Amino acid sequence: MNLLRISYILIALTAIAISTYPIVYFVTDGDFGILASKSAQLLSDTIWNVMFYTHIGFGGIALLIGWIQFSKKIQRNRIQLHRTIGKVYIVTVLLSAMSGFYIALNATGGWSPILGFSTLAILWFTSTLLGYTTVRKGDIIKHQKMMTYSYALCFAAVTLRIWLPTLSFLMDGFIPAYRIVAWLCWIPNLIVAHLLIKQQFKPAISSS
Repeated sequence: MNLLRISYILIALTAIAISTYPIVYFVTDGDFGILASKSAQLLSDTIWNVMFYTHIGFGGIALLIGWIQFSKKIQRNRIQLHRTIGKVYIVTVLLSAMSGFYIALNATGGWSPILGFSTLAILWFTSTLLGYTTVRKGDIIKHQKMMTYSYALCFAAVTLRIWLPTLSFLMDGFIPAYRIVAWLCWIPNLIVAHLLIKQQFKPAISSS
């Protein structure tokens, strides 16, 4: 089993695990997780609550199904399934990104988390929308590139939950760690995605 295959399996397993995390918010009462850092005024805001649950609910679905789209076997042999999952992924991402941008404006920790998570939401929305428009135009290569970036940004939900407890422990506090994680959860993901794209779509060397 090569490194790429192992990485794909790890991505799938962690995505499945973290995608179920939002369920806890829907079935429990009181301040849980990130909600514990929010003010009573914000928690009583109806619009913010709608946006928060829209973001985590649809984002969880996108994370759960997005990794399936990179299966070469499904791309080749189950094209209709690939298209159906793709449509669901695109809709869930666009809804999650828009609502994510709204709640990012009230991110805990000041300007750094606000700017970091807002930028993440914009890039996630844009890369996904471009992934859709390019495939509609028949540009499969650009579609694959954009969707690779899209899922790398979606995967920030996983990397955030790896970095945050680690940095919170090392920095002895949630807020200092959160200010860094707002950027760290997605920038390395984009770098890895760029390197994978560069490797996958590198020009063939002419033998002449």
